Amino acid sequence: MDMSHPDAGPAVAVAAPPGPQAPPAPSTRRWTAERDRLEAAIAETGVDFDQPRSIYWNAACGVEAGADFAAIRARVRRYADFAPTFEAVARRREARAEAAAADGHQVTARDNYFMAAVHWGAAQWPIHTDDEVNRFYHRRKRACYARYAELADHRIEAVSIPFAGGALPAWFHLPPGYHGGRLPTVIAVPGMDSFKEATVALYADRFLSRGFAVLAVEGPGQYEAAMTGLHMTVPAWARTGTACVDWLVRREEVDAQRIGLSGISFGSFAGTIAAAHEPRLRACAVMNTCHQPGWTAAFEQAWPTYKMRFMYMSGHTDEDAFDAFARTLTWEGHAERLSMPYLVLAGDRDELSPLECTEALLAAVPGPKQLVVYQDSRHSIGGVPAANLGPFAPTLAADWLADRLRGAPMTSEKWYVDASGKVTKTPL
Repeated sequence: MDMSHPDAGPAVAVAAPPGPQAPPAPSTRRWTAERDRLEAAIAETGVDFDQPRSIYWNAACGVEAGADFAAIRARVRRYADFAPTFEAVARRREARAEAAAADGHQVTARDNYFMAAVHWGAAQWPIHTDDEVNRFYHRRKRACYARYAELADHRIEAVSIPFAGGALPAWFHLPPGYHGGRLPTVIAVPGMDSFKEATVALYADRFLSRGFAVLAVEGPGQYEAAMTGLHMTVPAWARTGTACVDWLVRREEVDAQRIGLSGISFGSFAGTIAAAHEPRLRACAVMNTCHQPGWTAAFEQAWPTYKMRFMYMSGHTDEDAFDAFARTLTWEGHAERLSMPYLVLAGDRDELSPLECTEALLAAVPGPKQLVVYQDSRHSIGGVPAANLGPFAPTLAADWLADRLRGAPMTSEKWYVDASGKVTKTPL
């Protein structure tokens, strides 16, 4: 069976007819020049050659998915292996979910629909055009997640947030056991490699377990938003926070005085821009930084896949035009508006964004702020003694947001987490 074909396998009886012809995929000079080096890195390192994606997607899915990701790590040895490998696992999980549902095993069905959705979304990552394969993967992801939402242990609602003549796609989650009242709420912005369906974990989610509602959103340029023509620009993200808050304050479940924002990787940049232009947000916490103006390290020094992905997100296929656009990617002129408490967690060896860029951003922030730096950590905080022995970064960010949204006071500080896990605090 050809698992790379969108209609292969038993999970879906009939695929939708092909849509309009997709625009050409972006390409870059480094993608062509360094392709052999990229393939050698994937052959040696596998699916996590640039980021620990099998780890963070596995974390969202829970323990049972460990075997899935072990098999994926063993199978992916070329860039071309990514999509069909994740597709094959997605089909298997979706088939298992359907069988469990037919047998009346609703919890098993729920879990497998969630895992299938994540695998379908992961299969989209290497595709940089809205071709029929990408759209097929997207439809399966949405369908599986919708089935998960029907069976979940908490309320989940599909959301379309009015925006620029279109809509921002999101999922709105209420914590398990919710029986009324107004809740603190987090707007969660994923990174450029991830998506809203993987933002709230299947089990023991860090925000839901603390009693938060969560709006897991894809803003301009991210996955489904890009597919609908909402591409990434800084001005678009300057309006995104307001669009999300406008939607949230109309909800009877949301405490309008306790809304915060969480951003990871790309979300550390986009979320910062969004928060800077929405004063109703009470706090903003970001991690795995992308704070270098112009994103030179990410686009010209890191693997060329980052630039390819961002060209897709911003609607560019011409590299020279994109290079001109990239000069607009800056927090300068925006961070100066951040008045709410602001937290940044970063590695001091971040290969996508030098730490001095984050330090310059924080120097421009007028409000209360905290910087937590992990010794020897790269972009994705983890895998080094400081992250293993010191505060766990996602937990620290969740607790910090919980403190801010309940009004706990804070001091502007820099925390340096060294290789022993010791935290040294200095004024910021």
